[in-house]
Amino acid sequence: MGRYIDDILQPGEKVLYSSNLHWIVYWKGILGWIAAAVLFVASGQTLNPTLTAAGLIGAGVVAVVALYFTILAWFRRWTTETDVTTLRVVHKEGFITRRTFEISIDKVASVSVDQSIPGRILNYGNVIIENMGDDEQKIELIASPLAFRSHITAR
Repeated sequence: MGRYIDDILQPGEKVLYSSNLHWIVYWKGILGWIAAAVLFVASGQTLNPTLTAAGLIGAGVVAVVALYFTILAWFRRWTTETDVTTLRVVHKEGFITRRTFEISIDKVASVSVDQSIPGRILNYGNVIIENMGDDEQKIELIASPLAFRSHITAR
């Protein structure tokens, strides 16, 4: 399966910048794996066989949930593309059901970046692109949002 942007490029159009979702989308999975590891280690620290079994079962259940969230985040990250070309901004989400938007670079009225404190530290945030028709499109949890904005606004 090729990239969406490669399938829709117009003659003479070039990709200037590509971004994707930040790795922070894995946060639920990461917390789950940490909790499963803590339960697993804690189950080995007790001499009570009932508590050991309960800890191991709990660790297994939490690991399955963590695996689910990890796969879900990976799939979301894999099926999301955000690109700036010489002519437009293109964003695609989804695999079977697809949500896309394209905004001509000439029609972009403003680009805003929202970053929380962790977003500034880890370099992720939300980008809001407003076009001339007062419509706005929001791209959430994008990696390097300031670089993405710069590639849209620099001409």
